[in-house]
Amino acid sequence: MNTTYLDFEEPLRELEEQIEQTRSISDQTEVDMQDKIAQLEAVLAEKTKEVFSNLSPWQRVQLSRHPDRPYTLAYIEALTKGQFQELHGDRNVKDDKAMVGGFGSIDGRTVMFIGQQKGVNTKMRQYRNFGMPNPEGYRKALRLMKLAEKFNKPIITFIDTPGAFPGLEAEERGQGEAIARNIYEMMRLKVPVLCVIIGEGASGGALGIGVGDKVVMLENTWYSVISPESCSSILWRSWNFKEVAASALRLTSSDMKKNGLVDDVIPEPSNGAHRNPDKMFSILKKKIIGYLKELDAIEPSDRINQRIEKFNKMGVWK
Repeated sequence: MNTTYLDFEEPLRELEEQIEQTRSISDQTEVDMQDKIAQLEAVLAEKTKEVFSNLSPWQRVQLSRHPDRPYTLAYIEALTKGQFQELHGDRNVKDDKAMVGGFGSIDGRTVMFIGQQKGVNTKMRQYRNFGMPNPEGYRKALRLMKLAEKFNKPIITFIDTPGAFPGLEAEERGQGEAIARNIYEMMRLKVPVLCVIIGEGASGGALGIGVGDKVVMLENTWYSVISPESCSSILWRSWNFKEVAASALRLTSSDMKKNGLVDDVIPEPSNGAHRNPDKMFSILKKKIIGYLKELDAIEPSDRINQRIEKFNKMGVWK
């Protein structure tokens, strides 16, 4: 498998290549080089810690878009161990491939999973519309939420989108209304709702499935009303200031937690979710089970009131 390295990950590439070359030489010559390999692995671990503990906001944005990063269906597959039944269509226009959802079993408990899905290659990205849902995607999501509520099953949403699709046809079919309707209806759902930002959380496209009792972010993700590139193009008429915009927007997980806009930040493996997805799946599963247990202990009417109160407080200061 070809591994993609971002510019700030280049020092890690060099060390990993050295380790592979040393292993290859050891196999070919039958010379024991375990001490040398162990030494290089220790250096790699230290360098990885150094690189990932000093990331700028723009670098975290880059990590959230990393092509090797697991997407929604990968998380669902790992959490349910294949016990997932995808459901299709909004019963009105069509089945939006950028929004996926269905019932799945996590440790024997049935849960409604919903999330934006990006493609893993060029062909699939076009098929999934690059993770940008149309109005029918949000209406499908709402249909599935209402189905979960009917059968008293908790809802877990995975947010990973550069935004709702901004095309003319999407606007004609009521993109804004579809997102607004979801926000309104999600506030009043009687079942536990957990929203997890696993990649990009941009604008109303993210908020359309982002209203829940718990809204949490993975460590190397971002959540904002606008992307750094779009912000830069509006303020400076150029994308060249995207790094400045990323810092000014305060869009990282730590910023969001500090400002009370998300409830928790889930740590990623030391080298990122894209390098160690299995460990990321394990961490997230443990967290999800804990969140659901916590929400189960609250009466539905109290959950709804707390949910409304939480979102009403956002943006208010004294």
